[in-house]
Amino acid sequence: SAGVCCCCAALRPRYKRLVDNIFPEDPKDGLVKADMEKLTFYAVSAPEKLDRIGAYLAERLSRDVVRHRYGYVLIAMEALDQLLMACHSQSIKPFVESFLHMVAKLLESGEPKLQVLGTNSFVKFANIEEDTPSYHRRYDFFVSRFSAMCHSCYPDPEIQTEIRIAGIRGIQGVVRKTVNDELRATIWEPQHMDKIVPSLLFNMQKIEDIDSRIGPPSSPTGGEKEENPALLAENCFRELLGRATYGNMNNAVRPVFAHLDHHRLWDPNEFAVSCFKIIMYSIQAQYSHHVIQEILGHLDVRKRDSPRVRAGIIQVLLEAVAIAAKGSIGPTVLEVFNTLLKHLRISVDFELGDRRSSAGSAAFSTSSKESDERIVQNAIIQTIGFFGSNLPDYQRSEIMMFIMGKVPVLGTSQSLDTSHLGDLGTRRIQIMLLRSLLMVTSGYKATTISNALPAPFLDPLLSPSLMEDSELRQLVLEILHNLIDRHDNRAKLRGIRIIPDVSDLKIKRDKISRQDVSFMKKHGQQLYRHIYLGCKEEDNVQKNFELLFTSLALTTIELANEEVVIDLIRLAIALQDIAIINEDNLPMFNRCGVMALVAAYLNFLSQMIAVPAFCQHVSKVIETRSVEASYFLPETIFKDKCNLPKSLEKHEKDLFFLTNKIAESLGGSGYSVERLSVPYVPQVTDEDRLSRRKSIVDTVSLQVDILPGNNTEDKIDNTEEITFEALKKAIDNNGLEEQEKEKRRLVIEKFQKAPFEEIAAQCETKANLLHDRLAQILELTIRPPPSPSGTMTITAGHAHYHSVPVYEMKFPDLCVY
Repeated sequence: SAGVCCCCAALRPRYKRLVDNIFPEDPKDGLVKADMEKLTFYAVSAPEKLDRIGAYLAERLSRDVVRHRYGYVLIAMEALDQLLMACHSQSIKPFVESFLHMVAKLLESGEPKLQVLGTNSFVKFANIEEDTPSYHRRYDFFVSRFSAMCHSCYPDPEIQTEIRIAGIRGIQGVVRKTVNDELRATIWEPQHMDKIVPSLLFNMQKIEDIDSRIGPPSSPTGGEKEENPALLAENCFRELLGRATYGNMNNAVRPVFAHLDHHRLWDPNEFAVSCFKIIMYSIQAQYSHHVIQEILGHLDVRKRDSPRVRAGIIQVLLEAVAIAAKGSIGPTVLEVFNTLLKHLRISVDFELGDRRSSAGSAAFSTSSKESDERIVQNAIIQTIGFFGSNLPDYQRSEIMMFIMGKVPVLGTSQSLDTSHLGDLGTRRIQIMLLRSLLMVTSGYKATTISNALPAPFLDPLLSPSLMEDSELRQLVLEILHNLIDRHDNRAKLRGIRIIPDVSDLKIKRDKISRQDVSFMKKHGQQLYRHIYLGCKEEDNVQKNFELLFTSLALTTIELANEEVVIDLIRLAIALQDIAIINEDNLPMFNRCGVMALVAAYLNFLSQMIAVPAFCQHVSKVIETRSVEASYFLPETIFKDKCNLPKSLEKHEKDLFFLTNKIAESLGGSGYSVERLSVPYVPQVTDEDRLSRRKSIVDTVSLQVDILPGNNTEDKIDNTEEITFEALKKAIDNNGLEEQEKEKRRLVIEKFQKAPFEEIAAQCETKANLLHDRLAQILELTIRPPPSPSGTMTITAGHAHYHSVPVYEMKFPDLCVY
């Protein structure tokens, strides 16, 4: 302006003269404040001139930038800032366009000072709340430019840090400006998020103390935010996520996966874990399921990556689930479990495939691959268990059913395909699913046992206890303990031992509810049966006996009324008979282990029901054993070095618990002991045929016909006319087999569920019927013997028997019960 003559200057528009006057002769003198006040007053008084003022200032600034007259550039930007802060009318919008054009000029320059200057001006502009939204303004250039500044590689570290901080603050300004704008959705478009999010994560990687950044949103001091790009980037990242809504949450999260993939940050995954903890703590709680869905989707995408990468993603999922489990996780509950179970099967498939393909390779390589897959599997189990154990009870019961439905059981069809894995793979899947189910059931407190163990869950849960695998049986028992133990007594019962005084354990228990009594009437025989069969397994170790003892003790505490107590005593005596008779040819250790189990349990039971005579008998047997046969006690038999006896047949009765003694002691205390005289026999089900060991079905040949349809009016004459229809029916073996199978099922169900009194009464009816038939036969005409040989002929209806000696007389049509 100095080169313009006075006449020409006087003819110039007033706004130009006012703008020119704010620039001093020497830029070092700074902005002329008096003239700046005049320009500000003019702009406020005539807002329609703002766009021309802005255009002229932009023209001067562009010229000064090209000429490297940075002093005047600083003055121009200071003037622009003051005008922005002073003017808030609707006419400011054209002026803003000029302002943003000038900021863009500064950001495009290669001078760090100008880039920082432009960023500072933009941040000030971003903090201004405009009266009306702008329907045409876009910030694509600023997003790109600020993101590029975040990745600055300027040679000077201090200047590099300064530029990166400016870029982060610029992104923060763009976010704040667009979020407050009605057109804020534009910033959430993928093309913008793909630049903003990786730029912030790139700077967040510089945090040295990752553990300090995994908590809820923090509030760093102003100095920290200005000086540390990592802290500033994290603060901006939290702010960005906190402003995300339902429709744009996924666009903000997906670039995180791209960044972690590109920089290979899943193994090790410390930074990935910290990122997703920040995400989960920053977003609104109701959107947590979006993040979990994205992690699951990415796990599917990377399902063929190395085991450590998959394990890193699963670990991230665990951390996200840990934060979201108690909040709103929406419809993703079953999706989480379904996806994890699918990847569990894939991991087992990879592990077994590597084992088969590397059968001839180095052992080290094979073991390394297997151990890596085990890391994946353990991470999946841990995630399943942690997620399930933090769900509400109503959802947890559904998940228990869901997981149990995935456990492959021999001879049944399951939704989790393991047919191609073979026996080893199926066993691995069974163990891992039961381990995850064990974690899910941990801490579960159902009001009634029927809620914790519904029939659709109980039957498949007990099926693995028939398998020839001690670890499977241990897991089943531990799961049962989680569900039965509603008063946290299990820790007090840990280990199998003779407890001197049960009252010292301070057992917690409530009165048995009507629902629990009903449960035991319906399903008690199932529990007894699996304990009984579990004791007969040859591969039992000490832990199996400890868990079986705990099962009996917890059943006594939680579910035992007088009727159940009698059943448990019958079961204990039957277990003792297993060891003594040894029809299954068990090893001596197992036989002594069963004897020790029975001793430990009856000692516990006798003190729980507090019948003095019963306690006295149990104590006497235990004392005798401690002197004459200590290997019948748990404290001895489960020691590392225990001298086992050669046989048990020659032992005195004083070493055994006797049914008549127990019945006598309990009968004097009001117990109904009639059932003690009936030996316990486990119920027979089709489950036995699914097991891989000898089933008790193979040894049971006696069939008792006690169906309700039979009555005393049954015909004695069993002869049948041989016709074509009869022959045709006889040929139809399939139909007969089905009828017989159904008949057996009804008989078994009758014995399982009918009250004992009803069964006894019906047996008595059958006995009376047999007596009547026998009397009818004996009343037949007996012809006198024709000779001293002592023979006679018996006639019954149309059936004629040959003459036989009296003392050899037989009745083949009679069935002796």
